[in-house]
Amino acid sequence: MRETSVSLVTGGASGIGLACARKLLERGDRVVVADLPGSWRADLAPAAAFYACDVTDEAALRTLADRIESERGPVDVLVNSAGIIQPKLTPEKLGMELWDRVIAVDQRGTYLCCAVFGARMAARGQGAIVNIASITGSRSVPLHAYAPAKAAVISITQCLATEWGRSGVRVNAVSPGYTLTPALQAAIDRGDRNVDELAQPTALGRMVEPREVADAVAFLASAQASAITGVDLAVDAGWLVGAPWQTYGGVPAARNEGDGTC
Repeated sequence: MRETSVSLVTGGASGIGLACARKLLERGDRVVVADLPGSWRADLAPAAAFYACDVTDEAALRTLADRIESERGPVDVLVNSAGIIQPKLTPEKLGMELWDRVIAVDQRGTYLCCAVFGARMAARGQGAIVNIASITGSRSVPLHAYAPAKAAVISITQCLATEWGRSGVRVNAVSPGYTLTPALQAAIDRGDRNVDELAQPTALGRMVEPREVADAVAFLASAQASAITGVDLAVDAGWLVGAPWQTYGGVPAARNEGDGTC
């Protein structure tokens, strides 16, 4: 890649995407944020360039790719963070309009961005893509649109990593655990989610901060990860390993000096 990468972050106007944009700016990348019209404020990341775009619109994405290349240069790093969440609903109550929307943004949008920008990377012989998946894509949870969409993101990542590997493009995924984004904080404030239920099953006993996800994304997009492709890296405070322990009474409490356990 060039000494200074052009890095595109979709869904970069808030939450994990914004944290990724800020992290990539911090390391010296020329960052481009793509998100829905009206979602951006210049004070969020003053050094980033913003382009309005809907990731479900194939024609708009191809126009965006042309425009970024013309105005900023070819995209070296793509972070696919655009996504929407869904409330916990039974299949009987989960309307297909919502199901279709979640699949369109989280699965189709991720694939389209990969297809549009990744194909150009492959033609140039270099590039790195990091898709934001979710721990829910690897487990059974009552999110009957979101979890299958994120499972698809993990599969897309693995398929494209092999498709483009010998063309110099690495494709990886990061699966965040329950992360204190504005969207999740709003759900907590409304009483829709319980902090203890989110943190208690984790090995570390806490939730994840957006910057911690961004650190993992920046690593996978860097030269330090030059031999890593096709992985799904969980950044979940140990939810995947801790949750099964609830069957056996929960994650063990901390060992403290002087309590006779060390």
